[in-house]
Amino acid sequence: MLDPEFLEIIRTSIAAMSLWEVAAVILALAYLLLAMREKISCWYAAFASTTIYLVLFWDVSLLMESALQIFYLVMAVYGWWQWRHHRDKNKDLKIHRWELQTHLMVFSGVGILTVLFGYLLDNFTSAALPYLDSFTTLGAVVTTYMVTRKVLENWIYWIVVDGASIYLYLDRGLYLTALLFLLYVVLVVIGFFQWKSIYNRQNQAEQTRFTPAKSGQVSSA
Repeated sequence: MLDPEFLEIIRTSIAAMSLWEVAAVILALAYLLLAMREKISCWYAAFASTTIYLVLFWDVSLLMESALQIFYLVMAVYGWWQWRHHRDKNKDLKIHRWELQTHLMVFSGVGILTVLFGYLLDNFTSAALPYLDSFTTLGAVVTTYMVTRKVLENWIYWIVVDGASIYLYLDRGLYLTALLFLLYVVLVVIGFFQWKSIYNRQNQAEQTRFTPAKSGQVSSA
């Protein structure tokens, strides 16, 4: 049987959840599932979910996370425009990869800024978990941009960012959001392999397109 204290924690956690948090979680989950399928409608769900989370995070003193939602609002519009812009030109934005040097620059930049913002928040604000809050915020900024540009490795970045966010939300009592991010960790792994499969098919198609026809074969125009 389950421990009574554990059951009480669960009951208390459920009671603490607001309908707004439930709505934000559902919309955030819809965003991820649609993004995995490269559906442009994912950005509508992202915009709505982000608007709700902007208020929720501010209420629980996650200042950097709250500020991140403003960035998410902008990126939801930017992502929609990027995906729509290429589609309107009948030239889809293709999944691609970053070079190792780019990743190293990103790691260094996020690390330095995490220490800087964490220090400022820790000493001059009432922010909770300032360093972790800064890391998840900065990591999410980079990773969200990667999604708008369809960079394959965005899914790997999300595993790290979402994993760290779980502890952050548990500490702040956002239990349903923490559960969402636990589900995110599972889904982003699936998303990575799904995009990787599409990426491989794209490469094979490009190689077939540009491979010269063998002697004696006639290529069709």
